[in-house]
Formats: sequence, structure tokens, C-alpha cells
Amino acid sequence: MFGEGEPGARLMLVGEQPGDIEDHIGVPFVGPAGRLLDRALAAAGIDRDEAYLTNAVKHFKWTPRGKRRFHGKPNAGEIRCCRPWLLAEITAVKPEVIVCLGATAAQTLLGPEFRVSKQRGEWVGSELAPKVMATVHPSSLLRMRRSVDRDGAFQALVADLAKAADA
Repeated sequence: MFGEGEPGARLMLVGEQPGDIEDHIGVPFVGPAGRLLDRALAAAGIDRDEAYLTNAVKHFKWTPRGKRRFHGKPNAGEIRCCRPWLLAEITAVKPEVIVCLGATAAQTLLGPEFRVSKQRGEWVGSELAPKVMATVHPSSLLRMRRSVDRDGAFQALVADLAKAADA
């Protein structure tokens, strides 16, 4: 699955891979993490329709558990195989700002040594776009058990996205 948005969008958001719902519908960020991302974008003053959304890995890797399909982390080979398509999307869109959502997206574009836990929200030098940063993937918030943790993480995500909007 490729991204969605207008070529020439100033902002590109790059996630890890499509989820189960995205895989069925064929559109990025329309499942639970996508709905959370929509809330964060709105809170940061970003119109989703003005951004380009895509994923580092273009297919949904999953394992069956009964009738459900559960997300599996992409391996290095899958990431490497999909990277040329992601780079082609970046070349076609020519965004001014790229926000990597989560470690897989960040390491795909910024190198295997990049750590979202230590460098989130920081601008990183890159030939991909004038401004590149990484933040957490919205799905990480969905996995948090305590609402106080989720609320704080959501506000931090909004702050990172607002920084991207200001750029």
C-alpha cells in the first residue's frame, strides 16, 4: 500500500506499516492508531488533507490468532525491500517537513542508530527534506494501560506535531 495525499504536500508523515484495517481498506492511518493520529493532528493545528501519509513498509505483516490478524514487526529485509518505494514517494512529493512516526520509520530514514526514545522531537540533518524529525507512533499510546500515561504521551505527540506545523 502506498501513501495518500497530494504531491507537493509540505508535510509528510511516515509510519511503520499498514495495520489490519488499513490493509483491508487500502488507505493509510484509518484504523485505531489513525483515528488517534487525526485527533493529534487537529490538536496541533494540522489539516490531515494537507499532509501526505505513508508507511516505511508497504504491506501488513501479521500472524493469525483465531479469526484475527495480529501485527508483526517488519524485519530488516522487509524494510530494505520497501525503502526504494518510500524514497520514490519522498522524491515525488518533495515535502518540506518529514515526521517519522515510530522507530521503524525513523530507523528506515535516519539510520539504524537513531533512537526515538532519545531524539524525539529534535530536527535531524537529512538530504530527504529541509526538516526531518521523529516522534512516537500513535499505536504506542494505544498500548499504554494507564490513562494518565496516555494523556501525557498524547500531549507530547501533539507538541511534536505542532513543532512540525510551525516549521
